[in-house]
Amino acid sequence: MNIKRKNLRIIPILFLGLIYSCSPTVKVTSDYDHSANFSEYKTFAFYDLKAQEGQINQLNVDRITKAIRSELISKGFIETTNNPDLKVNAVTILKNKTSVSANTDFYGYGGMYRPYGYWGGGGMMGNANTTFNSYDYVDGSLIIDIVSSKTQKLIWQGIGNAQIDSKPSDPEEFVTSSIKKILAGFPPGLAKK
Repeated sequence: MNIKRKNLRIIPILFLGLIYSCSPTVKVTSDYDHSANFSEYKTFAFYDLKAQEGQINQLNVDRITKAIRSELISKGFIETTNNPDLKVNAVTILKNKTSVSANTDFYGYGGMYRPYGYWGGGGMMGNANTTFNSYDYVDGSLIIDIVSSKTQKLIWQGIGNAQIDSKPSDPEEFVTSSIKKILAGFPPGLAKK
């Protein structure tokens, strides 16, 4: 059996856990406090979002903040620093992962089927060639938490998750579209304000 090993490496990332150069697939999940009355929330402010070493840089903090702000304002919310109804936080989580797959090809002499039965000896004679492919990637998530300022409790959370291969050609557009997708379900049960 011949074994070949092929390693593919990722390009160093500059963005959070959602970067993909070709049409990224961002999987979104969300959850919320079903007892919260979302119609009473009108204003928001951000927690102090900061660059996280090894996770996200300041350029992307700014992109994320800008995209969340834009999306909430488009839904009718007003940003204020004076006693906001909601506080917004965003966190990124990046995990290095490896995917390994094996492909075995058989070639050589062996039994061959004929309409009148099998021809050849019992068993496979020849060689098998197995190729192992390992693919390194980063599993990345962007988590958006929305907290009630009054109760200091989490009332809504949206998570976007993607496999990171490389830096997108337009990070601004990727961040904007990803956050739009994550916040599509906020506020729950209410049409756009």
